[in-house]
Amino acid sequence: MKVIIIGGVAGGMSAATRLRRLDESVEITVLERSSHVSYANCGLPYFVGGVIEDEETLLLQTPESLRARFRLDVRICTEALSIDAGAKTVRVRDLTTGVEYSLDYDKLILSPGASAVVPALAGIDRAFTLRTVEDVERIVVRVEERPRNAVVIGGGFIGVEVAENLAQRGIRTAIVEATPQLLAPLDPEMATLVAEEMQTHGVSLYLDQTVEALGADSVRLAGGRLVAADLVILAIGVRPDVSLAKAAGVEVGPRGGVLVDDFNRTSDPSIYAIGDAAEKHDSLDASATLVPLANIANRQGRVVADHISGRKVRAVPTIGTAIVKVFDLVVATTGWNEKRLIGAGREFLAIHTHPSSHASYYPDAKPMALKLLIAPATGAILGAQGVGAEGVDKRIDVIATAIRGGITAPELADLELAYAPPFGSAKDPVNMLGYIAENRLTHLSETVQWSQVRPCQDSGYLVLDVRSDEEFAQGAVPDALSIPLDELRDRLDEIPTKELLVTCQVGQRGHVATLLLNEMGFHAFNLDGGYETWSHSPAAVLGQLVR
Repeated sequence: MKVIIIGGVAGGMSAATRLRRLDESVEITVLERSSHVSYANCGLPYFVGGVIEDEETLLLQTPESLRARFRLDVRICTEALSIDAGAKTVRVRDLTTGVEYSLDYDKLILSPGASAVVPALAGIDRAFTLRTVEDVERIVVRVEERPRNAVVIGGGFIGVEVAENLAQRGIRTAIVEATPQLLAPLDPEMATLVAEEMQTHGVSLYLDQTVEALGADSVRLAGGRLVAADLVILAIGVRPDVSLAKAAGVEVGPRGGVLVDDFNRTSDPSIYAIGDAAEKHDSLDASATLVPLANIANRQGRVVADHISGRKVRAVPTIGTAIVKVFDLVVATTGWNEKRLIGAGREFLAIHTHPSSHASYYPDAKPMALKLLIAPATGAILGAQGVGAEGVDKRIDVIATAIRGGITAPELADLELAYAPPFGSAKDPVNMLGYIAENRLTHLSETVQWSQVRPCQDSGYLVLDVRSDEEFAQGAVPDALSIPLDELRDRLDEIPTKELLVTCQVGQRGHVATLLLNEMGFHAFNLDGGYETWSHSPAAVLGQLVR
């Protein structure tokens, strides 16, 4: 059997090596148009910042090492020009010599990845993209020329990582993002934490702004404002590279990626597609989605190799779990966010908590913000987000595992997680999410979200703050009445209305107060996540209540 793989990075090389381990007799040829294969492209931003000092550490394999260990025929600087699906041949050009030739195949695996989106703007040719080793080499050469200012266009994962690394090289850095927030997978009240972190470290943010043109040393925003930019990095997204597939008559899906089945077969049963070029199946609603992550590409490469070899293959829809470092913060997400659920018309409950990374009495406990989204009818976990200095990764990983395993939100309380004071709490933050979910689903307590807070004259309820006088003095929801929780029973006659929105710092004292007040004849709701969540919401950041 002859197998040709177009693309030799994550998915393509995973397919090649797995296939060789399963079958020594297969003739495997890998075509890669860049000059490197099997490199760690997720580490490229950190090479820009000097965190990864040696470029060789990013280059995991070479054609020679792959031939020695796996007997793979890996051809770098080799471009696949076209596919003749009827004849089962690939037309190829050696980019070093210019020589063209054809290769025949029994099975073809498409793993060309995705290409950076480059808008048609005046001066755009001086902007850098970051997808390959060659890209990062060009950027590093420019960085070593010590530019004074840099602008990163795009506030997604790559944009944020690059901006952080440029700033750490002493370059005054700004991000221009067309939407009102950084990191689209986050909901707004979580994204503000990231914005605050970047601004604290000197990165300027131009949110809800678009670029009109690039000048010799500046970027012009819509409206005419100029932002100094000796260096410009484009990070506004990627699109699946489907040019070869479309020309070969392979079907492209609704999201613009190659349409594949559970085994990553395309509409042509002899051709497979994996990685960033292929559409994925979402775990929540089975819809087509694009998730350009290396771990998914590697998994798909293994699936294809197993299917070609006749092994039993499990269909694995995607959850979309991702993580990024932003200076001293860790930001992670899994599943759907609130914006997507609203757009799809899905009912959900949101839970915000602000636990510590480990037992609060043990030194150096760090705060984090967690958000859990659940289905009110079934308790199914729909998504989660986390932002904090440490401990976020393992909590999101546990929740992602729970989603995969069909564990409901209340059942998070039942998980036996590793505990010792330096590592966690007796009630781990994940367990606490389960307890809160159970309370919410059984209607023990009702909550209000930060986005539902209204001025008293509009809402008909009074905001009651049950924190200490000292906490209240440091900041509060406007027009709130302050009665500390421990004094509440003795001061009920000071509350002028039965309709109450109760708030504390993170929601725990508010929960206690809400249950007490409802027993005493009041109609009280608890502010989910308390003042901590509300104070980082767009409403509070902009200095106004949401109307």
